Amino acid sequence: MSVNIGDLRAFAVARSLFAPTTLKRALDTMGFVQADPIRAPARAQDLILRHRVKNYRAGDLDLKYQALGIAEDFFINYGFVTPGLQALMHPRSDDWPGARKKRAATLLEFVRERDEVHPREVDAHFSHGKVTNYWGGSSNATTHLLDAMHYRGLLRVTRREAGIRLYAAHTHEASARPIRESVDALVDVAVRIYAPLPGPSLKDLIRRLRFAAPQWHGELKGAFDRAIQRLAGAHVDGVTWYWPVEGSVRKRGVGDTVRLLAPFDPVVWDRARFELLWGWAYRFEAYTPVAKRVRGYYALPLLWRDRVIGWGNLSVRNGRLTTEFGYIASEPRGRDFRKALDEELERMREFLRLD
Repeated sequence: MSVNIGDLRAFAVARSLFAPTTLKRALDTMGFVQADPIRAPARAQDLILRHRVKNYRAGDLDLKYQALGIAEDFFINYGFVTPGLQALMHPRSDDWPGARKKRAATLLEFVRERDEVHPREVDAHFSHGKVTNYWGGSSNATTHLLDAMHYRGLLRVTRREAGIRLYAAHTHEASARPIRESVDALVDVAVRIYAPLPGPSLKDLIRRLRFAAPQWHGELKGAFDRAIQRLAGAHVDGVTWYWPVEGSVRKRGVGDTVRLLAPFDPVVWDRARFELLWGWAYRFEAYTPVAKRVRGYYALPLLWRDRVIGWGNLSVRNGRLTTEFGYIASEPRGRDFRKALDEELERMREFLRLD
């Protein structure tokens, strides 16, 4: 069957934005939901799930976290993972410099004695001082060590208190699955979330799995070669695209629907794919100096039918939703778009509990 960029565009939207279901089923379908702490107007994980879960409200994931049996962990980015996906990534290597390994062992014993700890409690007990974090700022050394122990699987996040992670000791059982099989399964999860993918994006996605399973970093080059053998694909406008074989790129409608997407939603996450599908460059500008921003602090891509036609900056002020929109060309004419946009804003108000 002949495939064009319009088919891929509709396929990308319809495949990712499946019919809303329960929170558990949505998480099981996706396997991973990227997290981000910025609330503008809500956190990324909530903005992602609201399109895929019936009657979802901001904060529901936190409220139901323990009952769902999911975990906070690092896949291709930091977020929420299902037990099956987490089992594919662990146990990670436990390579510590001597002094740090001793500190980690002491801290782990402290956590075991208390069942659950708050970083403030740990810092008060050990007072390890300050370190420079990933963004160049200063963090408590104990908090930094807790993060490292969590990443290595020695700790798990039990819940959050005012946004702060609380930890308990944890042990991951070694898998009997062959390493190559585990790596291929990780690739399949990533592809399921972000397909269809152009070849360079698929390569980059697989490279990012070094964060999910650093102990198998050396296996990732071969993982790409194996992936393109088992995935479906097509050559479109000089680019080879890939997707799972159970997916079908066929003519499909996506309805007269407007959706405001999180900057990290699977539909728009890959910026290179974004430009190929929608013909313009979207950038996340929250960490861009104000004078250099083009779209806005937390511009939400604006999806109309199967086209991302612009963006919206939303905030809550005095209990009311305020909005500002921008368009790549111009706002679509006609009542269909305006009605669909009004409906999306009403859904956003309900999601934010402003109704």
